[in-house]
Amino acid sequence: MAIISRTLAVIKSNPLALLGGAQRIDQCFADAGHVWRDRVLTPAKTMKLFILQVLHGNTAISHLHHLSNINVADSTYCQARARLPLAGMAAAIAPLSCDGGRGIDNVAKWLGRRVLMTDATAVTTPDTLELQKIWPQPCAQKKGCGFPAIKLLALMDLASGMVVHLTMMCLNVHEMSQLAGPHAGLRRGDVLLGDRAFCSFAHLVLLAAMSVDAVFRTHQAQIIDFTTGRPHRRKGKNAKHYQKGLPTSRFIRRLGEEDQIVEWFRPINTPVWMSKADYAALPEQLPVRELRYRITARGMRTRVVCITTTLLDPMRYPKREIARLYGLRWEIETNFRHMKTTMGMAPLKCQTPDGVMKELVIFMLVYNMVRAAMLQAAERQGIEDANRLSFIDALRWLCSMLIDHSEQSMPKLIVNRSRKGRWCPRVLKRRPKEYDRMNKPRSEYAEPSANAEVMC
Repeated sequence: MAIISRTLAVIKSNPLALLGGAQRIDQCFADAGHVWRDRVLTPAKTMKLFILQVLHGNTAISHLHHLSNINVADSTYCQARARLPLAGMAAAIAPLSCDGGRGIDNVAKWLGRRVLMTDATAVTTPDTLELQKIWPQPCAQKKGCGFPAIKLLALMDLASGMVVHLTMMCLNVHEMSQLAGPHAGLRRGDVLLGDRAFCSFAHLVLLAAMSVDAVFRTHQAQIIDFTTGRPHRRKGKNAKHYQKGLPTSRFIRRLGEEDQIVEWFRPINTPVWMSKADYAALPEQLPVRELRYRITARGMRTRVVCITTTLLDPMRYPKREIARLYGLRWEIETNFRHMKTTMGMAPLKCQTPDGVMKELVIFMLVYNMVRAAMLQAAERQGIEDANRLSFIDALRWLCSMLIDHSEQSMPKLIVNRSRKGRWCPRVLKRRPKEYDRMNKPRSEYAEPSANAEVMC
């Protein structure tokens, strides 16, 4: 919390304060090998305009001269932004992304441990040939009728909501093949929270080697049986010797009602995201904990949830606490909505691959700036869970503070009341316009067909 409190206290009309000031930013770009002339748009001032642009909903470039005292042509700003090296931008935002949530009190942690969430989402980019080659549109869409789609694999801190690491990939690439990104943000003693896409024997073994515990929803193909002393499948020379309907795990100990410790065995088939040599080096078995709980709240789509975790101690980690923790996994979906809907990140605007990556870097920076403001407001207002504060209220305060140069202290942010068991069906009230869906490139619509009437 020290870096957050210290920098937010002096941010006022300078969005670069959270990054250590203009001199530090210029030094980061100089260390990255970037050379620039003595001009109006230095790397620091260009970063300031970029932050202001994204902070105001990725607004138009022509709007920037109303938001700052830097009056330059739109093309000049675009050229200055294109000259910035991506390595310098990554180095400039590293303190806030990496250190922003380190000082969270144990009160805000789950049973005194830091919990990180991981999941993937997708955003679209302008339909240019260069972007289509790197991030193709979904294969079900016709050529010229879709947009390049980027899958983003994020690692977020549960207590602070900050993005710790972000990985970009194509839409058809599975998240498990990009585990090096999220694993780089994990530390010894962390707890990783994820859905069933991350629940596999190999992944659990890799996390155990890092001294990181996992809480995943069990994959739908995994058979779970809570019968004490039940049989399990045994490996044979012939696959026909397998008994259908039996779990592959071996029962070890019963911990309670639908709560048990079992032993998972290494599957025969090597995952596509691992080499055969690395997979062969994994241990033959791994003890894990399987539990099941039921959801009785009205309107919930899922009624029964099965969890696989490496938290084996039932006294320190009771079943109800693990169930409550997995219920908090939805926070990452809410955070994705803040980025894509509230901040306007769902459609990116840059038309080059380098520009798209820079745009995502600034989006992550601004998102973490808002989260930093929420953390300080929660501390001032005595709120234990900073996620209860209104994200859009903090975003609006930052926007107004960076435009208004007068001295102003942080006001009390709106606190969303706890709405446990809230039921909100996924339906739309506003109807879309009654236009046909685009099923061919727009240029073909302008070409007259053979039976079209010619207006004279």
